[in-house]
Amino acid sequence: MSSLWAELEQFLDEIEKPARYIGGEDGMVEPEHSPEKTSWLLIYPDTYEIGLPNQGLQILYEILNERHDSVAERSYAPWVDMSREMRDRGIPLFSVDTHRSAADFDILAFNLSAELVYTNLLECLDLANVPLYSSSRDSDHPLVIAGGHCTYNPEPFADFIDLAVLGDGEEVVGEISEIFSEWKRNLEPEKNRTQLLEALAELPGVYVPSLYETSFSDGRLVSISPKSKSAAADIVEKRTISDLAEWPYPKNQLVPLTEVVHDRLNVEIFRGCTRGCRFCQAGMITRPVRERPQEQVISMVEKGLKRTGYDEVSLTSLSSADFSGIENVISQVMTQDACSPVSLSLPSLRVDAFTVNTASQMQQARRTGLTFAPEAGTWRLRKVINKLISDEDLFAAVESAYSQGWRRVKLYFLVGLPTETDEDTLGIVNLAKKTLEIGKKYHKNPSVTVSVGGFVPKPDTPFQWFGQNTEEELLRKIYLLRDAAKKVKGLRLKWHDSRATVVEGILSRGDRRLGAVIEKVWKEGGVFQEWSEHFDISIWKNAMEEEGLRIEDFAYRHREETEVLPWDHLSAGLHKDFLWQDWRDALDNLGLEDCRWTPCYDCGACTGYGIEHVVASAVPPAGGSQGTGVLSEHAEINVSIEPANSLKDLQSSGVNE
Repeated sequence: MSSLWAELEQFLDEIEKPARYIGGEDGMVEPEHSPEKTSWLLIYPDTYEIGLPNQGLQILYEILNERHDSVAERSYAPWVDMSREMRDRGIPLFSVDTHRSAADFDILAFNLSAELVYTNLLECLDLANVPLYSSSRDSDHPLVIAGGHCTYNPEPFADFIDLAVLGDGEEVVGEISEIFSEWKRNLEPEKNRTQLLEALAELPGVYVPSLYETSFSDGRLVSISPKSKSAAADIVEKRTISDLAEWPYPKNQLVPLTEVVHDRLNVEIFRGCTRGCRFCQAGMITRPVRERPQEQVISMVEKGLKRTGYDEVSLTSLSSADFSGIENVISQVMTQDACSPVSLSLPSLRVDAFTVNTASQMQQARRTGLTFAPEAGTWRLRKVINKLISDEDLFAAVESAYSQGWRRVKLYFLVGLPTETDEDTLGIVNLAKKTLEIGKKYHKNPSVTVSVGGFVPKPDTPFQWFGQNTEEELLRKIYLLRDAAKKVKGLRLKWHDSRATVVEGILSRGDRRLGAVIEKVWKEGGVFQEWSEHFDISIWKNAMEEEGLRIEDFAYRHREETEVLPWDHLSAGLHKDFLWQDWRDALDNLGLEDCRWTPCYDCGACTGYGIEHVVASAVPPAGGSQGTGVLSEHAEINVSIEPANSLKDLQSSGVNE
């Protein structure tokens, strides 16, 4: 392998943000490559600013480089100006660590955490001079692997990858390295790629799409099953590490040379969630809960701050305030000399777990804004989605925050949720208005920002059967909010582009037929579709039409209980009958309490893997509503698939000062 740095250095000063491509960050590894080691290129198919802070990539980067049989480097999707220069100059995709060509690595491993990056996957493969389709690659080409949440339905991009990894990656990457290294040693010079893939398919958590065949009838998927005499399993189970304490990574977090999102020390405090929010794929697929020991969290924070020089730390999880030792950890971090002065943040902060004591401890440092996520504007709808937060819970948390010095509060909501009515939608503004009123009791000009996203049904959730709201219906609801927000002085309203929400829905629940659509969109220049300035829904609609596919069939149509879903041959550990019953409970406005402190609901996450929820507390975190509440009426699904007569132009975001 040789470095491409000499060629890159000639023009990096001519492109936007050259720091994206130079490497050299504190924490970077310059691995020693050798034929005996499996070489990994970990690729985040988005910009450096988005990809570098990704914890999953940094964890695997360290683990692989600590092993004796593997090395790992990193790459990120080149921005449009850089990719243009690379093509004009004949420079392939490269690693940012040593600037080696991507094609020289044994494995190209993509982190796919969002559907709209699928075209970037093709862009990276093309820049790497690697055939787009797995069927076109031979033993001289790198293996193309995908991981991340999107692999729980990899069918839309299945033809482009050699294998997908479901679940936690800490253990399985080592097992893949071992098999690949043995294959390289024992099968030279006549290497059989199919033989390698069959060996990898025997690993728990590894899905090899080429070993499966799909069947359709009348435009509907009827089966996905292993091919005859295949080594593939009928059902591929996800990987789950049982003890998070055994994996204290990252130990040497990368410190960027340029501005990035989440530019701070990130320490994962637990993995998994049992709150049971029915819209939340991450909470469902990462079960069971596995907490990191308090002492280890504190040690990782102290060592991380000292090594990196950061003055801000984020204690990350899906519901940070649910960590059984959160108040003790905060107290220790805020009082340690090695950690002072430090700004502490708790992402995914739950309203019903945000206590006065927690706020008082955090306010010792400089206070940034707080984000709460009620998700729905009314108590009825929050029972539907199982976000059991009462108005009183929210207002108590808001008052606690404002009274102790915070001036900025952000509220996050979804629109287009199952059974949602206009009353539910307008309830968002009502909650925001009341929040502002509370803030004015303590501050002259409190700030409230309402951020609204369009709901996308996700695989392995109770809402996977729900037909998504149409583009037109989502736009109508945004109009309702915008008009109501104009009447509230000081309220700032932002929203996600409903057109992008529709494409996310298509890809989220799509099947293997969408591969051709993704390729067409990419060929039409559809890269960085997750960026509003590059997103173009017309390209997607045209590609769907050319392939004889309808948006209605993928996004807007409700699924039946007996219908074969594109991910039925893959398991996140959740029983399908549990998810279906939870879906029916949602339609009856019935919530479920957190199963860590109630009788087991038999979702499958614990019993299926022999791992119980690992928590230090025998009782729930202090504060909050755990009431269920049942309404007698049966709610109907509210969704329209008929296009509106006319649409006004609507920007993807707005502000009402």
